[in-house]
Amino acid sequence: MEEQNNKNLILAMVLSAMVMLVWFIFFPPPEPPVEPVATTATTEGTAPTADPAAATATPAATTEVTEAPRLPIDTPTLSGTISLAGARIDDLSLKTYRETLSPSSPEVRLLSPVGQEHPYYALMGWAPGAGTAAADLPDARSQWTLASGDQLAPGKPVTLTWANGKGLTFQREISVDEKFLFTVTDSVKNTGTAPASMYAYGVIARHGLPTMQSIFVVHEGMVRSADGTLEETRYKDIVKLDEVPAEQAAAEVVDAAGAGWIGFTDHYWMTVLVPEQGKPFKEVAKHVATADIYQTEIRQEVQTLAPGAEITNTIQLFAGAKEWATIRAYDNDGKIPGFIDSIDWGWFFFLTKPIFAVLHWLHGFIGNMGLSIIALTFFLKFLVLPLAYKSYVSMARMKELQPEMEALKERAGEDKQKLQREMMQLYKDKKVNPAAGCLPILIQIPIFFSLYKVIFVTIELRHAPFFGWLKDLSAPDPSSLFNAFGLLPWDAPVQGSLLHLVFIGILPILLGITMWLQQKLNPAPTDPVQASIFAWMPWVFMFMLGGFASGLVVYWITNNTITFVQQYLIMWSHGKRPDIFGNIRSAKVAKVEAKAQPSPANTPAPPKKSRKK
Repeated sequence: MEEQNNKNLILAMVLSAMVMLVWFIFFPPPEPPVEPVATTATTEGTAPTADPAAATATPAATTEVTEAPRLPIDTPTLSGTISLAGARIDDLSLKTYRETLSPSSPEVRLLSPVGQEHPYYALMGWAPGAGTAAADLPDARSQWTLASGDQLAPGKPVTLTWANGKGLTFQREISVDEKFLFTVTDSVKNTGTAPASMYAYGVIARHGLPTMQSIFVVHEGMVRSADGTLEETRYKDIVKLDEVPAEQAAAEVVDAAGAGWIGFTDHYWMTVLVPEQGKPFKEVAKHVATADIYQTEIRQEVQTLAPGAEITNTIQLFAGAKEWATIRAYDNDGKIPGFIDSIDWGWFFFLTKPIFAVLHWLHGFIGNMGLSIIALTFFLKFLVLPLAYKSYVSMARMKELQPEMEALKERAGEDKQKLQREMMQLYKDKKVNPAAGCLPILIQIPIFFSLYKVIFVTIELRHAPFFGWLKDLSAPDPSSLFNAFGLLPWDAPVQGSLLHLVFIGILPILLGITMWLQQKLNPAPTDPVQASIFAWMPWVFMFMLGGFASGLVVYWITNNTITFVQQYLIMWSHGKRPDIFGNIRSAKVAKVEAKAQPSPANTPAPPKKSRKK
């Protein structure tokens, strides 16, 4: 029945619109970033404490010794330096990523030393245990000596040394792979006559809040895995740990199995400490309020170094881009267990993970991310084809029942309950589900959300071009009606502004057209309210999705086109070939007739009947 089909489609589209509206409110496109005020700590250290664990707070809260020599880092993906003051990894840029699409744009700066804007760095070392003085161990200001190597590169490690003059000699070997993983191996020899107590630590320190997306769809803050359990904590929640003493315990997690890691994650970048796996350790997240420093720490168990003995500890540092293939390789090789979960897959992780895996494979085969999204859409539509076919067949059979439905209406007259009973019996006898027409649209909602997450969160979509004016599939369509898609000599409205949402681009317009054509497979509803909703829905969606990532709009356009073809062919195969042009004409006629009818307010009242005396 045409009326029932239209009701099903309207219901599905209204539900989709409601979900999309909620999504747009809670997960809006990112606004242009606002640079926070730079915060530079000047604290020279913390007061002595009986708690040896507090010693790890001292290295992070220090001032940079600007005159300290530096050791260059040069890999296919990284460039930077290591400060010999504290042997800190505090200067790192990503060679293969730039701030903007411009070829002259600077490389993405990941780590920065104290004294520069937004200090962010990693340091490793030894903290004193009971009976050992902090002065006998190197700290963040200790000047290390270069023992071997003149540049850190893959296959070319460097060795640093430091001695306390009392029999303890410290040696540090730093190596780096072809991607983003540093390995820091510390060893201590005791040539003195007294034992020494100490434990190994690693610290990632971040001064002040970084520039963030500040939207719910992507996690930014602390991320850690302890005993196989993933935990994500926002910066504001790390600060709360300082304010509520009862919650301090939440900042520390003991990993008894020794299978975890901890660090900070941004939208596309991440810095993570990975201790030796298989050894118990403690993971700590904290905020040093006096200097506004966010820290994540690894603390190993205390060891006693006897005279003539030597101990060794290894900590790895991941500092780089959240590339799926790279992170997955570290996970599969056993170097960083569970590392693939450091990418924020979201609530629909059971969909986002396989969807991205397929998209990544298609991109490796095709070489163009836009075409890969189109191919992924065909793949997803193929998976749900049996369900879609069943739904479209049900809609076609509903059309076949139209004569019988009309006969039921005539027999029932004004008895609505009788009509409903006989309609349900007819559906049962003919084995037709009147709600089946909603399924092809409703099933797209979780897929749409998962693909939105994939496109927005994964770095593989960042600055990924399609064709022509589409240079970044993770950003909205940059074309605009405001300047006639580039034909007029002025710039389009700034992304994120109200004008940008109103003066949409080419892709959103194509989206509206494909939705409108999909509607025209069926005649417009006879009910004027339904017809009005039906008529406006494509254009509402067009503006709602105008500010979304262009890769997502490419998916939606492709999905609409495939759905249109599928439904057309299935209806045709059941002898109900859609009259698209006829439906368009009838909708226009209905609209003209509706306008021509006088409104109730303007309708003249019927003449009053005169009463006979």
